[in-house]
Amino acid sequence: MLRTFFAFFKFFGYLIGTVPRQKKAFRLEREGKIAERDAVVKPGVENWAKSVVALAGGTVEVFGEENIPQDTAVVFIGNHQGYFDIPILLGYVNKTKAFISKIEILKVPILSGWMKLMQCTFMDRKDMRQSVRAMAEAVETVKKGYSLVIFPEGTRSRGGPVGEFKAGSFKLALKSGVPIVPVTIDGSWRLFEAKNRLSPGSVRLTIHPAIPTANLSREEAAALPEKVRAVVMSALV
Repeated sequence: MLRTFFAFFKFFGYLIGTVPRQKKAFRLEREGKIAERDAVVKPGVENWAKSVVALAGGTVEVFGEENIPQDTAVVFIGNHQGYFDIPILLGYVNKTKAFISKIEILKVPILSGWMKLMQCTFMDRKDMRQSVRAMAEAVETVKKGYSLVIFPEGTRSRGGPVGEFKAGSFKLALKSGVPIVPVTIDGSWRLFEAKNRLSPGSVRLTIHPAIPTANLSREEAAALPEKVRAVVMSALV
């Protein structure tokens, strides 16, 4: 428990320390210097993410990084074992990326600012109209060249069986026409969910070959969720 308390204290201390960098990034954004903004945001987010994993005593081994397309944005789709999945993907997958978040996170100072700079999309799942607008916004974000992360199970498995991959989660890739990169996360649940407190553990992250989504037939598009789920499950030990 002391480790968890210390980690949360250090986590928020680290966030406060990023305020000057965040202000610089917002200034560059206001000036229309988007490439310069992104050059500030990417290393800052990656360093933060790795520090969060390190606070838990986690180690991450990455396989298949050569499978990430470098000439296009992608949609990373993977299983969802625990709270640490997002920091692991942000810190250990070398491609600029964002994710779709619950709208409540906008109430968290500093953290929400970084998420806006990353081009994250905020969705209110209780408001259908807002959710539709948010998904359209996410499609435009991908078309601008920013990759996004989707967890189609919709909830954490906590190390249990991989749940159903919901078809709606694949609309982002299909509408934007970018490749899907399946990702298998194995072991992240041990960093918190196993004992409901921070605990050391090792994580295996497998990045699979990209799956094209452009010009798919209706039948091919309908088969994507189970196809991607099978790929993700293939790397679970």
